[in-house]
Amino acid sequence: MIKITFPDGSVREYEAGVTGLQIAESISPRLAQDVIACGVNGETTELNRPINADAAIKLYKFDDEEGKHAFWHTSAHLMAEALQELYPGTQFGIGPAIENGFYYDVMTPEGVKLNETEFPKIEKKMQELVQRKEALVREEISKQDALDFFGKRGQTYKNELIEELEDGHITTYTQGNYTDLCRGPHLMSTAPIKAVKVLSVAAAYWRGDEKRPMMTRVYGISFPKKKMLDEYIEKLEEAKKRDHRKIGKEMELFFFSDRVGKGLPMWLPKGTALRIRLQDFLRKIQKRYGYQEVMTPHIGGKSLYVTSGHYAHYGKDSFQPIHTPEEDEEYMLKPMNCPHHCEIYASQPRSYKDLPLRIAEFGTVYRYEQSGELHGLTRVRSFTQDDAHIFCTPDQVKGEFLRVMDIIGIIFKALDFKDFEAQISLRDPSDKEKYIGSDEVWAEAERAIIEACEEKGLTARKELGEAAFYGPKLDFMVKDAIGRRWQLGTIQVDYNLPERFKLEYTGADNDKHRPVMIHRAPFGSMERFCAVLIEHTAGHFPLWLTPDQVVVLPISEKFNDYARQVNKYLNDHDVRSTVDDRNEKIGRKIRDNELKRIPYMLVVGEKEAAEGTVSVRKQGQGDQGSMNYQDFAQKIDTEVREMTEQL
Repeated sequence: MIKITFPDGSVREYEAGVTGLQIAESISPRLAQDVIACGVNGETTELNRPINADAAIKLYKFDDEEGKHAFWHTSAHLMAEALQELYPGTQFGIGPAIENGFYYDVMTPEGVKLNETEFPKIEKKMQELVQRKEALVREEISKQDALDFFGKRGQTYKNELIEELEDGHITTYTQGNYTDLCRGPHLMSTAPIKAVKVLSVAAAYWRGDEKRPMMTRVYGISFPKKKMLDEYIEKLEEAKKRDHRKIGKEMELFFFSDRVGKGLPMWLPKGTALRIRLQDFLRKIQKRYGYQEVMTPHIGGKSLYVTSGHYAHYGKDSFQPIHTPEEDEEYMLKPMNCPHHCEIYASQPRSYKDLPLRIAEFGTVYRYEQSGELHGLTRVRSFTQDDAHIFCTPDQVKGEFLRVMDIIGIIFKALDFKDFEAQISLRDPSDKEKYIGSDEVWAEAERAIIEACEEKGLTARKELGEAAFYGPKLDFMVKDAIGRRWQLGTIQVDYNLPERFKLEYTGADNDKHRPVMIHRAPFGSMERFCAVLIEHTAGHFPLWLTPDQVVVLPISEKFNDYARQVNKYLNDHDVRSTVDDRNEKIGRKIRDNELKRIPYMLVVGEKEAAEGTVSVRKQGQGDQGSMNYQDFAQKIDTEVREMTEQL
């Protein structure tokens, strides 16, 4: 008999060789119907895999992240099987599950081009294959047998992957006539897949290397119920409406220029105003929490990044070194702000009395991203981080974490991110060699993070082995208005850079000590945060933040002078206002300015000009009646003050 431990700590005994499905059946028939995979000692496996020794087990449904992964991984194989039947001779690369769905990189035979016109045919074939309810059969295979098997079928990309694998650790999965090189995990069969959708295709270099062949990446998604697919498609349609690239153009916030360069956003006046207002908002908070702002160059000597380790880590993702006329003098575009901040710390002797030292910068950094990976503001080659580094003593770590969590909480509240979760990334206690720092400092840092979350009442998922080699961290994931998850704030402990830069302070014992460094970025980057904020609000920013709060709309050219008079008064009284004096009908002006998401529209004509009033329209609510423009200015001031006083 073996002992099976459940997540609640309870223990049951089973015969050796029991499967996850049999364990589920022993609990309840309904549970056995719902589970699709299981976790054994932290590893996700198929429900029909035998368990031969004592183990801790978790049973996963589709709602669980691990369940979705197995479901979508199997769906990727199902799509590959459909492509193999429809387009014989297709070569397959890799086909993983991703956050929402799956993809497969393929090289189709000459003359076959996968595009939207092929999607219905692929979906129909996938649904046809599902009806066969094919079992997925896992098989361990020798390296030579694997090379022979895939070589005979002309699968050169699979053979390239096999060449890099260690003999004795190679497995395949087969369903029907399709066999794939794969580690798993999978569903037991394709039967639970009830609804499928091919979403899109994109070009992708094999293994992300632009010197390798260009493949076609086919994206898809699947669900155990058609209703779930319908809801997802509806969410996709809403996401298209909220696309920050579309809204950014409509609101005149930013654009990209091929002449300037791919992945290099150009911020227009309204977008710049939005960014500056966000930065000023954070600056005020940082001032309350004792931060000092600094500025550092956009380039640095190559030796700086060699010392920090960033050159080794980002070498392939960085722009090439800049050579000067001086022999052996090399500079690099700044990939990170932290090395510069370490130099600021080291610029003068430090005492324990000087700590914590909190240094903040809105620092622009540069990282080379392949053109196929670029996406609007969320993946760019130049971005500005709201970066701060806290240098402190080990016993100050918890207090600093609490303070940073306060800052992140203020930001999330101000911008209406109500639904968020946190993840504590800890080191793997069974593999301590890959981390730097003593057991004592790691234990102290991890305990500080966990206790800080408990004190704030923040539910945080703990993930062993997810810490960086230089320290544990706390990440914040927010859900936007349509339920998508985004990582925004992060707080990270670092023992590595203080060691690399030989940073020190004089302690109360008059000896030299290494400070602990904490990285902190509530926004993450201004570009990515603005993209998320645009899509979360659909461009309807809070009144205190939005670039234009008011637009004045004269109903004809005769009233342009009065419109400008109103506009001047509003701007003189700190209301951000503009005039739309185009020679267009008032209906057209209203429609155009609604697209720009301006909160208030003031219509002025003969009656308003004679009475010194404005006819107020509110975005999304229509006509709000008339009032004199002095009272309207006071109304806006009151609204903004009430919003910002709560922050």
